[in-house]
Amino acid sequence: MPLDLPTLRSQWNQVLDHLERTDRVTWIAFFDARLAALDGTTLTLDFSDSRKFGAPHEYSAVRDRQIQSLVAAIFSITGEMLEVVEK
Repeated sequence: MPLDLPTLRSQWNQVLDHLERTDRVTWIAFFDARLAALDGTTLTLDFSDSRKFGAPHEYSAVRDRQIQSLVAAIFSITGEMLEVVEK
């Protein structure tokens, strides 16, 4: 059965906990993401809340470099290989 958004949301804290243990920089870059959509194997993350804080809280440049660590953490927890994009 393919992964759906409610299931991924229920496992998201596990994904973040995995990142915190294995790659703290990636955890910092993604901890405030909201799961906006899951269309097949494409996960869309929304960072609009974090952007309200201005430049000191904006990690988009780091996220671009760390996306594979997030993908690996999602796979480790869910067994699903997803593409991750930003809204």
